[in-house]
Amino acid sequence: MSLKAVMYHYVRPDREDLPNFRHLHVEDFRKQLDFFESTSGFTDRDAFLQAFSGGQMPDGMILTFDDGFADHHDYVLPELKARGLWAIFYIPTGPLSSGEMLSVHRIHMLLGRHAASEVARKLEDLLEEGMIEEGKREEFQEKTYRWQMNPNDVLYVKRTLNYFISPVWKKKLVDSLMNHFFGDEEKRIVQEFYMTPDKLRILHDAGMLIGSHTQNHPVMSHLDRKEQEEEIAGSFNVLEDLLGPLELRTFCYPYGGFHSFTQETEDLLKKNRCLFSFNVEPRDVTGEDILSRAQALPRYDCNMFPHGQCRMEA
Repeated sequence: MSLKAVMYHYVRPDREDLPNFRHLHVEDFRKQLDFFESTSGFTDRDAFLQAFSGGQMPDGMILTFDDGFADHHDYVLPELKARGLWAIFYIPTGPLSSGEMLSVHRIHMLLGRHAASEVARKLEDLLEEGMIEEGKREEFQEKTYRWQMNPNDVLYVKRTLNYFISPVWKKKLVDSLMNHFFGDEEKRIVQEFYMTPDKLRILHDAGMLIGSHTQNHPVMSHLDRKEQEEEIAGSFNVLEDLLGPLELRTFCYPYGGFHSFTQETEDLLKKNRCLFSFNVEPRDVTGEDILSRAQALPRYDCNMFPHGQCRMEA
C-alpha cells in the first residue's frame, strides 16, 4: 500500500455551449472514486494530519480540488458526502474579492467555447515584438503541461499566455481575446463560475479542509519576494475573514511543477504557518517528504488513473 494525492479541477457534465471544454465528466468522477475504493481505499483524515507530527504514515488516496469552482459545491460535495469522504479544496481568493474571472480560467473558457486553432490565430495577430520573453520560452517550453494531454494549438495558447508572455502584457492580451470571442457575455459567465462565499462555507461546515491557492493564480517563480508574500498572506487573510480561524493552513502552487516556485516560496509558506503544500509531481507521498519537504508534497493528476481523462477527442 502507499499514500497518493490526486488533483482535480473541473468536474461537471458536458455543456452544449462549451463544446471543446476539457473537464472530467461527473459520471467518470464517480467511476474513478469507485476504482479508488476497490483498489486502494481513501486515507484517514486524522491519520494523514498526525503524520506531520511524527505519526505513522497512512495508506490510501487523498483527494484535492483546485481553483474554487462552483463545480466543487454543485457536483463534487454531494458525491463526497454520500460516500463519507473528506477532501482538500484549494481556493484562489481573488475572484471572491473582485468578482472577476482569473486569467487562467478566461483562457480555459476561450479554448472551451472556440476551436483552439481560431484562438491561436487571433493570439498570433495580437502579439507584438517584445511581448514574449525569449528566456522564458526556453525555460518553460519542456517543463510545462507535461502531465496533460493537450493538442498543439491548446499548448501554444496556454504556454504563450501563462508562461512565455511578459506579465505586463498578459492581461491586455487576454482582455483583447475575451472581448473578441465573448464580448459582454463574460459578465454573466463569471457569476456562475466560482463558488460564492456561502457555497465555500457549506464545504467548510461539511468538514472539508480549505486551503490557499494564492489570490490571483500567478506563476510564483515570476514574482519577487514581496509579491509572493502578498499572494500567500493575502489569500489566507481572505479565507479566515470568510470562514473564521482555519483548523490548519495548507497551500498548493498555481500551475505546479518545480519550475513554478522557488525555495523563497517555500520559506514564505513556512513563515505563514503553512503545515503542508502540494506541488504537481506524479509519485507517491513518502515519510521523507512529510518530514523533510512538507511544502512540496507530490500530487498526481487525476488523468493518470482509470476514468480520469476528459471524454473529448484530442
